[in-house]
Amino acid sequence: MRFAYKFSNLLGTVFRHGNLNFSKDGNSVISPVGNRITIFDLKNNRAETLPLSTSYNIKCVGLSPDGNFAILIDEEGAALLVSLITKCVLHHFNFHKPVHSVSFSPDGRKFVVTKENVALMYHAPGKKKEFNAFVLDKSYYGPYDETTCIDWTVDSKCFAIGSKDMSTWVFGAERWTNLIYYSLGGHKDVIIGCFFEDDSLDLYTVSQDGTLCVWQCDTELEGLKARLPKDSSGNLQDEPDEDLNEEGESRGVEIRGKAGQQQQEDSGKVKYYRLAKHFFNKEGDFNSLTAAAFHKKTHLLVTGFASGIFHLHELPEFNLIHSLSISDQRIASISINSTGDWIAFGCAGLGQLLVWEWQSESYVLKQQGHFNNMASLAYSPDGQYIVTGGDDGKVKVWSTSSGFCFVTFTEHTSSVTAVTFTASGHVIVSASLDGTVRAFDLHRYRNFRAFTSPRPTQFSCLAVDSSGEIICAGSQDSFEIFAWCMQTGRLLEVLAGHEGPISGLYFNPTRCVLASASWDATVRLWEMLDSWKTKETLNLNSDALAVTFRPDGKQIAVATLNGQITFWDPDNGVQTGSIEGRHDLQLGRKELDKITAKQSAKGKSFTTLCYSADGQSILAGGQSKFVCIYHVKEQILMKKFEISCNLSLDAMEEYLDRRKMTEFGSLALIDEGAGDENGVAIPLPGVKKGDMSSRHFKPEIRVSCLRFSPTGRSWAATTTEGLLIYSLDSGLIFDPFELDMDITPSSIHRVLHQKQYTAAIVLAFRLNEKKLIQEVLENVPQSEIEIVCTSLPDIYVEKVLHFIATALDTSRHLEFYLTWAQRLLMLHGQKLKARSGTLLPMINDLQKSIQHHFEDLSKLCDWNRYNIKYAVALSQQKGIKRSAEFSASEDESEISESEETSDHLTE
Repeated sequence: MRFAYKFSNLLGTVFRHGNLNFSKDGNSVISPVGNRITIFDLKNNRAETLPLSTSYNIKCVGLSPDGNFAILIDEEGAALLVSLITKCVLHHFNFHKPVHSVSFSPDGRKFVVTKENVALMYHAPGKKKEFNAFVLDKSYYGPYDETTCIDWTVDSKCFAIGSKDMSTWVFGAERWTNLIYYSLGGHKDVIIGCFFEDDSLDLYTVSQDGTLCVWQCDTELEGLKARLPKDSSGNLQDEPDEDLNEEGESRGVEIRGKAGQQQQEDSGKVKYYRLAKHFFNKEGDFNSLTAAAFHKKTHLLVTGFASGIFHLHELPEFNLIHSLSISDQRIASISINSTGDWIAFGCAGLGQLLVWEWQSESYVLKQQGHFNNMASLAYSPDGQYIVTGGDDGKVKVWSTSSGFCFVTFTEHTSSVTAVTFTASGHVIVSASLDGTVRAFDLHRYRNFRAFTSPRPTQFSCLAVDSSGEIICAGSQDSFEIFAWCMQTGRLLEVLAGHEGPISGLYFNPTRCVLASASWDATVRLWEMLDSWKTKETLNLNSDALAVTFRPDGKQIAVATLNGQITFWDPDNGVQTGSIEGRHDLQLGRKELDKITAKQSAKGKSFTTLCYSADGQSILAGGQSKFVCIYHVKEQILMKKFEISCNLSLDAMEEYLDRRKMTEFGSLALIDEGAGDENGVAIPLPGVKKGDMSSRHFKPEIRVSCLRFSPTGRSWAATTTEGLLIYSLDSGLIFDPFELDMDITPSSIHRVLHQKQYTAAIVLAFRLNEKKLIQEVLENVPQSEIEIVCTSLPDIYVEKVLHFIATALDTSRHLEFYLTWAQRLLMLHGQKLKARSGTLLPMINDLQKSIQHHFEDLSKLCDWNRYNIKYAVALSQQKGIKRSAEFSASEDESEISESEETSDHLTE
C-alpha cells in the first residue's frame, strides 16, 4: 500500500495535436495532450488528465451529444470508447488506417468516421452491454482524395464531408429518394470545413486558400422523402448493395457516388445553388487558412490561419466582427461552446490553449507549457506549488490542486538547468546556461536578484541552504562552485577543487554542509560556516551524475555513470551500500540505432535521485521510460513505474519493427512529410534534446528530474510528455487495521449512539472506511473534544491527525477540525516529537491544508476590512449624520473580528 502510487495528473502540456471539444454544458474544454486527454473545467478552475492512454498520439476526438462518451482515435487508427463519467475504457476498436475526423450525429444514434477517401457510418454504442460496441451501418464513397471534415444537419438526416480533392459531398444518413449523395465544387484548394445552416440543408464550405462558398438548397429538411421499396425488376440505379468480406460477414451497406452524374438533374431531386463566394483578407502567400468552426445558433464563423491570426464573421452576410492575432504560430484547432460565448483555440507549435470570450474580448483561459523540454522541478515546502524550468528559458509555477500555471518568469535568455524554493516558500531560485542565477518573489511576481560570476560561465546545478541565505551554483565549464548572499547579492566565495564539470549540488537539511558531485568521480563535502574548507572527499568508481541527502542529513546517495547508486555516511566518509540499477532501466531502441537495446543499456545510468519524505526509499530515473523506487536499507527494487506507453516517442520499444526495415535501410530515414506542414522526420546530426532547427522529429522518452512531495503523498517527474504527477488515492483503498468479526458499521453506530466517543473512533479506524470515520468524528460534540483527545490511545493519535489533514482540504468545518488538531498536538506533542522523522509527511500535509485555508480566509478578511473602511469613509463624505465615536468604534469592532478569525486560523 505504501507504493500504490497511481497516475494523478499531467501538467505542463495543454495541447499537442488533434481537435478541441467543449463539454455539453459548455463549461469544460476537452483537449488531447499526446496520447492522453485533459479536461479543463473553466468554471471551477481545475485541470484533470484522465488515467487512460492510447498507443500513439491522439489525432481526433469525438464527443457524444450527451457528453457521457468520447471516442479517441490515435495516429494509427486505433480507437478507444471512453466513459467520461467513470473515466475508464469501455471498448477497443481498430480502423487499421489513419482516421481524419470523427463526429456523432446530434441525436446520438450514429457516428461517422472518415478515413482515406471513404466515410464510414456506425451505430453509436448504447447504454446496454453489447458484444461489439461499433457496428458498421453504411460506407459512403465519393471523394477521390482523403477526407478532412464532417458536419451533420440538426435533425441527423444528412451529413457533409469535405475532401482534399477540393469537393464537398452531402450524403443522406437514411435512404432518401431525393437525396442519396450530392457533390459540390467551386473551390481551388483543400476543404478545411463544411457547415450546415441551422435547421436547413443550406451549406457553407471553407477552403485552405481562404475562400468561403455559400450554398443554398431548394429543399427543406422536411422535404426529404423516404426511399420506396424495390420493385420486382430488381435494384434501382443507385440502390445500395450490401457488401460481404472474405468470411461472408456483412460489412454494412455501400453507397457510391459519382460527381456530375445525370441522376442529380432529374426532376424532384435535391439541388444546390451557389449564392455567394467570399474571400478572406490574406497577408502573404503563406497565410493559409488552417482551422474553422461554425456556431449554428448565432451564425458565427471562426477561422484560424497559419500566421496565428483568427477572424470572426457573421454569416451569411460575411460581416467581419473581429480580427485578432494569438501568436505567430499556426492555429491547429478551433471549437465553440454550446452557448456561442467562448471560443477555444489550440496552437500545436507552441503547445498553447486559449479560451476567448469574444463579446467581452477577454481571455477565460490562457495556458501554455514549456516550448522545449522541461529540465528541472521543485516542490514548495507546503506542497501546494511546483516550479519547473525548461530549455526555452522560462520558469513556470504550477498549482498542484488546480493543475494550472499561474505565473511565468521569462528573464532568462537560455536554458534553465535547475530550480528550487527557499525554506520560506516565497522565493524561487533558478540557474541557467546564460550565466545568471536569479531569485523571484512570489508575492510581487518579480525578479528581485540576479547573481553573476566574475567571468561568464554556464551554471548546471543549484542549491540553497535551509536558512535561504546562501545560494550556490555549480559551473560546467570552469569546474567551480560560486556562493552568493541572498540578502546583499554579493559573491561570498568561489569553491575550487573539482577537476570536471559540476553535475549536482545539495545542502545538508540539518547542517550547513554542501555536497558537490562532479564528473571527476568525486563527491566533495564543504563546510560552509568554517572558512569554506573541504570537509571530506568521497572517491567514486565512475563519474558522478546526481547527489542528494537523506531528509535527516545522515546519508548521501550518489548516482554514477556506471549505473550504480551508492550510499555514503557523510560524517565518517564511508560507503554504506550500493544498488546496481543498470538492469532496471530497460532502455528502448531508437529507430536509427545500430546496436540493440540490451547492448546500449550497458552504457546508461540514472541521472536524477530523490529520497522519500521518511528517508526509507529512494526514487531514481534517467533516459528511460521507467522510474524505479528502491528500499534504501534492503537495497532492493520495490516498484517500477512505466511513465508512458506512447509509441509516438522514440526509444519506447526494445525491438525494432522489421516491417519498417527495407533493403535500402530503415523507413525512418525517408522524408515522408517533406512537403507537409509538419516537416520531415529526422533530427539534425548531434541534436540530443529539443529541436534545433525547423525540422520535426520523434522526441526521445526521458526523465530529467524527480521530486517527492513534502507530504509524501505524491511525486512528480519532468519527462518528454510533460510534468507527470503520481499520488496515493487513499479513498479507493480498503486498508483495515486490527479488524475483528464484531466490528461492523452497525456496531460502531450503536457505540456512537451510547455516546462512547473514544471507543467509536477506535472502532471506526479499525474498520478504516473514510465516510464512517468522518461521520464518527463529526458527531463528537465540540465540548467533548479535549476529553476524547486525552483518552485516545497513542497509536490512534497519528491516525486521527492524518485523517484531519486530508479532511481539511475539502471540509467546510474549519474551526471544528482545527480544534481537533490543536488539542491533539497540545496533549500529545512530546510523544509525537520523539517520532518526528516518521511523522514529518503527515505534519507537512496538515500544514499544507491549514496554509491553504489561511491564505484564502486572510484575503477575504482583508477585503472585508478595506470595504468597511471604504464604507465608513464614504458615509462621512456624504454628510450622513452620525457621531464620530460611534463610527470609529464600529469600524474598530469590525476590524478586530476579521483579525481574530485570521489569527485563529494561523494558530
